[in-house]
Amino acid sequence: MKILVTGSAGFIGFYTVQALLKQGHEVVGIDNLNDYYDVSLKQGRLAFLKGFCQQQQCAARYRFIEMDIADRTVMAELFANHVFDRVIHLAAQAGVRYSLQNPHAYVDSNLVGFVNVLEGCRQQQTAHLVYASSSSVYGMNTKIPFSTDDRVDYPISLYAATKKSNELMAHAYSHLYGIPTTGLRFFTVYGPWGRPDMAYFSFTQKILAGQPIDVFNHGQMERDFTYIDDIVEGVVRVMDRIPKPQASEFTTAEAPYKIYNIGNNQPITLERFINAIEQATGKQAVRNNLPMQAGDVPRTYADVSDLMADVDFKPATEIETGIERFIDWYLNYAK
Repeated sequence: MKILVTGSAGFIGFYTVQALLKQGHEVVGIDNLNDYYDVSLKQGRLAFLKGFCQQQQCAARYRFIEMDIADRTVMAELFANHVFDRVIHLAAQAGVRYSLQNPHAYVDSNLVGFVNVLEGCRQQQTAHLVYASSSSVYGMNTKIPFSTDDRVDYPISLYAATKKSNELMAHAYSHLYGIPTTGLRFFTVYGPWGRPDMAYFSFTQKILAGQPIDVFNHGQMERDFTYIDDIVEGVVRVMDRIPKPQASEFTTAEAPYKIYNIGNNQPITLERFINAIEQATGKQAVRNNLPMQAGDVPRTYADVSDLMADVDFKPATEIETGIERFIDWYLNYAK
């Protein structure tokens, strides 16, 4: 198939492109290479993909285009010039804390950009749009584990609000135009080539340098850390699970629409997480305990029963295994 991957120089997009090329698909990847974090890391991913394509002899099946999904004109041209069998939308302005200081970046990328993707899919009647949502939509929900059947009406960050908005927008387009859409709520993704703004990356840098790490909420937090390979396996499996038109117990409006959690289904304490980094680096962390940050939640925990039932997959990589793989990559990358 011919597949569009937005955010293809991003962490998850980079791995998704590799997985699709390995399966023999033709891939068009787009990314605006913004400077939210070090652009050299994104360029490094693109350089790795180029070498990967040469090694796997798939260069003829992969094309990268630098462009911004918030640009309506270039997005319309993209969909006018290419017919995609699938669209995997992973581009977004990420980060909960960054949204507190830079709200317009989230409106431009996560709202305007998503409308442009939806419009492109509408014009082409794309067979399936798979897009990234986030566990942040659950906010401070008290019911554990988080289920896709739970109400998610109380986001506590603008980032979370934009991701919930994406789900609502997708449902409207699915209902009105019959475009099959599937949203994936990712739970704290980590691994080699990951984002420098994530805790595991910054913790590793500081622990190796002998610098103190900021431990929010005095370490009394749990996260459903999910290894990158498990995330991508879920994305690729869901891609061919095209939802059928259906209503729900809350509405009579039928739509070919589905939401899945993709998480490890095993919350990890921040203490165990830090211990895994200490074990892999052979260095002791110096902790600077701080109160909870605005926009953060105390716990995330994914119910993945729908994912298991529909695509026979459940993430299962242990935190110690995943962190060791990340540290091995980081030591080589950072020299």
